[in-house]
Amino acid sequence: MGTSIRWTARMRALLRRWRGAPLTWLIAGGFVLMLATGIGTALTVDRFRQNAIESGRDSLESAVRLLTRHYDREFADFAVFQKSVIAELESHGIESADLFRSQMSTLAVHEALRAKASGWTDVAGANVFDSEGVLINSSRRWPVADVSVADRGYFKRLKNDPIAQEEIEVVPGRLGNGPAIVFARRVSGPHGEFLGIVTRAIAPDQLESFFASTGLGEESSIAMHHQNGQLLARIPHVDAMIGQNFRQGTPEQMAVFERTFVTRQLASPIDGKDRIVASRLLAGEPLVVVATKSLDATLATWRTQTKFFVAVAVTSIGLLVLTLFLIFRQMTHRLSVEKQRLDTAMNTMTQGLLMFDQDERLIVCNRRYIEMYGLSADIVKPGAHFRDVIQHRHDTGSFDGDVDAYCDGILGSVEQTHSTIVETGGGRLIEIKNQPGAAGGWLATHDDVTERIRADERIAHMAHYDALTDLPNRVLMRSHLERRVAELAQGRPFAILYIDVDEFKGVNDSLGHEVGDELLRQVASRLRACVSGNDLVARLGGDEFAIVKAGTNDQAELTRLADTILSALRAPVSCKGQEVLTDASIGVAIAPEHGDNLDDLLKRADLAMYAAKSEGRGTFRIFVPEYDAKARQRRQLELDLRQALARCEFEVHYQPLVDLAANVVTGCEALLRWRHPERGMVSPADFIPVAEDTGLIGEIGEWVLRQACNEAASWPGNIHIAVNVSPVQFRSRSLALKVAAALAESGLAPGRLELEITETVLIRDDEEALTILQQLRELGVRIALDDFGTGYSSLSYLHRFPFDKIKIDRSFISDIGEPEDSSPIVQAVVHMAAARHMATTAEGVETEAQREVLRQLGCSQMQGWLFSPAVPAAKLKQLLSAQAAAA
Repeated sequence: MGTSIRWTARMRALLRRWRGAPLTWLIAGGFVLMLATGIGTALTVDRFRQNAIESGRDSLESAVRLLTRHYDREFADFAVFQKSVIAELESHGIESADLFRSQMSTLAVHEALRAKASGWTDVAGANVFDSEGVLINSSRRWPVADVSVADRGYFKRLKNDPIAQEEIEVVPGRLGNGPAIVFARRVSGPHGEFLGIVTRAIAPDQLESFFASTGLGEESSIAMHHQNGQLLARIPHVDAMIGQNFRQGTPEQMAVFERTFVTRQLASPIDGKDRIVASRLLAGEPLVVVATKSLDATLATWRTQTKFFVAVAVTSIGLLVLTLFLIFRQMTHRLSVEKQRLDTAMNTMTQGLLMFDQDERLIVCNRRYIEMYGLSADIVKPGAHFRDVIQHRHDTGSFDGDVDAYCDGILGSVEQTHSTIVETGGGRLIEIKNQPGAAGGWLATHDDVTERIRADERIAHMAHYDALTDLPNRVLMRSHLERRVAELAQGRPFAILYIDVDEFKGVNDSLGHEVGDELLRQVASRLRACVSGNDLVARLGGDEFAIVKAGTNDQAELTRLADTILSALRAPVSCKGQEVLTDASIGVAIAPEHGDNLDDLLKRADLAMYAAKSEGRGTFRIFVPEYDAKARQRRQLELDLRQALARCEFEVHYQPLVDLAANVVTGCEALLRWRHPERGMVSPADFIPVAEDTGLIGEIGEWVLRQACNEAASWPGNIHIAVNVSPVQFRSRSLALKVAAALAESGLAPGRLELEITETVLIRDDEEALTILQQLRELGVRIALDDFGTGYSSLSYLHRFPFDKIKIDRSFISDIGEPEDSSPIVQAVVHMAAARHMATTAEGVETEAQREVLRQLGCSQMQGWLFSPAVPAAKLKQLLSAQAAAA
């Protein structure tokens, strides 16, 4: 918003300047643009000319490089052939010209020459001449023609100059039509005697045909010269030029034949035109490739572009003149429209706007400012003095204070940007920002920030307080505890009480979240009533609360406080028409006795609370060091348990199930055992709860299921296997798939597998549990209800779920046969099971008397130490083998 205000002020100043001299600005700007267009066009045309010349040079250089690389390779092969012929001739050790003539003029030598020259398309082939210049052998024909080269310049130079080894010259052809480029090499005897020469020849048109492939375009030429200036080949081809010497003229023209690589602009000695010339010497021969292109042809495209750019520039200048005329005509109208728009923008701003000049006079005031304070537009208008505006506000009741003092304060700081928030008589909060102006004076904005500040306060409250109970949350509690920890150095102890509402999840699940939320609000209210104003009550999340008790480390006082809290929470709570009974577990940590570190104190209060829960709930515990040790032991047990399966430390033992009528083993229950490498056998009572809390029981239970099925598959077909299924496994919803996989892997008949579940898996979600049980029943496995009688709704489960067996808990078996024993309860369970066609198994049978009573009561099976404890698989097989032998 501040940016828009500054923009508005700048636009108003700009409008004032435009009203003074618009024509001057337009004319000056127009001339500048036209001048810039002309200069830009000239620079562009010149730059394009340079680019055209550079492009022409680049194309010529590329063509010359291509040709020199090609002919360096071709002439190198050419020279290799000649040298190989000469080496062959000289290898005979001929010392006289006559002997050379006689030995080299044979048919055998002709055949050798023809074999070496095969594959070449030169005109004259490879020819051998004697010391008198007479042709004595050739690769092209036999017998040879009567030809002499004694009059050729290259023959004379090679004969008369022992140092010369090779000569290249264009000569009229004697073995074909047209001129030929002859490559002649000297043949010497062992002591340097001149024996003759070997020549090869190429027609100029063979070179020229490759020149044409470069495609340099019109008014361009490519030629090959001897370094002495003699022209060997050229396109466009001119017969009269072949063989002429062009090494003449200016030093720049001579340099074409002398330097390894030359690119420059020269006047052509052939047609006199200015040309771009690129030349390059061959690496292996005294030859020069020269490419040229006329400057006129090079600049042809540039001239077309120049005409276009000039036309565009002229058109642009014409359009510019027309545009300036139209702009000038419309200027007055546009200025009027802009003024209206600026007025509209200012008067629709959500902020009040004032602008004062350096004389403290009002320049601009928008409608929002007038409406914000209920002022008169006849008083607050451009030209009004700053003090008069404030006095008017004071008179109308929107300003409360000393007018002179306020004005002096503002005027004393107009050169600085500052902001203040004031409260009006109506309780509104107004943020006033003053910013200095560029030419003196200042700009003031008045913004109603009441809702924003109130929202910020609400957000700050939400960040530190629980939305449900309005208690401080964990963040605010930690901040409070940090101050308390800092005060320990001043001898101010305190205590932390962690409070966990017992069985709160059951209330949520059974009565709904609305009742659960109301219960939490009631708990929060009761906790507040249990402490003084110096103490902090916080909700940590879920059903966990905390109290920070200040100024005490007296355990007796904290005990009384814990008892008070428990008594308050145990009173029935009315929630949405439901009467709810609740209880809590409390853990207490005292500073500095239990630590002077915030995290240590929180951890120890938590440990004490979990100790209260594990020791029966509905009580409290004050931290003792043993809780730390127990926590470490449990943590170590958890770490060991995570590795036990991978290390193969688990074993499955089997306890026989005995038919009470026939007194024979009809099945076995698979029981998990853990053989720790250091602790020995770990009791299931110690590690099973840890496995269930950590979720490891799912993986372990799946392993037990597979092991038991694999083992049972090797037993007699009438022996079934019972496997316990934990609530964690049951809730995974993939139990049926895992059971099917275990049966398929082991080959065990589904009817021989019995899954034992407890009432715990049924309490949370009856419908989901029924679906899973039906899936298992469809697989063909048997289902047993374990620990019957220890839950809450056993009779309804017998009615709703398709169980095959009921296992009577050992707590009902242990006192059978004694006065006031549990026989009536067992009798009732047996009758109920029989009525629904279910078998019954009594757990924990240890005496003959117990077995006899169970037999009389009609119980189907028993298991217990009376017959056999749980034993390893090998020992069980011995027992089953003995039973089979006895039968």
